[in-house]
Amino acid sequence: MANHGETAYSTADGNDYAAHEATYEGFIALVKYGTIGVALIVILMAIFIA
Repeated sequence: MANHGETAYSTADGNDYAAHEATYEGFIALVKYGTIGVALIVILMAIFIA
């Protein structure tokens, strides 16, 4: 039987760590700027609607 107790990511075929890291950085940037955008919209609504 195969041993599935541990996964060797550094030796796995088809695992492109650079692409994974780039995707993660893009996701973090999207979340950061999305949060800033939503906060700005809420602040502007509080100013102009109230």
